[in-house]
Amino acid sequence: MQTIMEPIFDVAYLVSVITIGIKMIRRSGGKSRQYTLFGWMAVILGAGDSFHLVPRIIALCTTGFGDYVVPLGIGKWVTSVTMTIFYVLIYYVWRERYNITGHKNLTVSVYLLAGIRIALCMMPQNRWTVANPPLSWGIYRNIPFALLGLPIIVLYFRSAKTQNDRAFRWMWFTIVLSFGCYLPVVLFAETIPVIGALMIPKTCAYLWAVVIGFRAMKSEMPN
Repeated sequence: MQTIMEPIFDVAYLVSVITIGIKMIRRSGGKSRQYTLFGWMAVILGAGDSFHLVPRIIALCTTGFGDYVVPLGIGKWVTSVTMTIFYVLIYYVWRERYNITGHKNLTVSVYLLAGIRIALCMMPQNRWTVANPPLSWGIYRNIPFALLGLPIIVLYFRSAKTQNDRAFRWMWFTIVLSFGCYLPVVLFAETIPVIGALMIPKTCAYLWAVVIGFRAMKSEMPN
């Protein structure tokens, strides 16, 4: 069943996210910085995830994961970096949507945490291309990632509530859901493989976030 359903799900996700992102960039170009950023955020999300998901699809449809350890590992590495960029962009979407100025210390913190996360992802100790990479480095590189996501959750929750922003009222929850599904996979997937199934709702959470932005754009920028 996995060899059929997972490739279909992955292809549908990648095509949807990248297509929506391109549509947002084209429709908002020169008119809305918020939605241009959102569009690039979606494209980077989909493009980055493709480095990991495409090897998974090939492995599932051919000889299995054991023969694709290196491309799968490289894909995880690329996805880890692009996902970090995704959160920097979603921070700037927040600033644009709610007309936020100042907050220099907050911006510096976002860049600092993103920089630390990317630097940790680059360390050879991660051993991305081996079958059983060390759990310790999976934890190390995800500490700044979680610290990056936490304030963004709070910012979207507070701003949407304060300004009665119904279009973005669930954006904070998509991030909570993504982290809530992702972190158990980091911690337990190697010892409890079934935990890896949480990557499906995690992926759905990111698609939901992109759809929220797309629907808001269609409502606020009618043809």
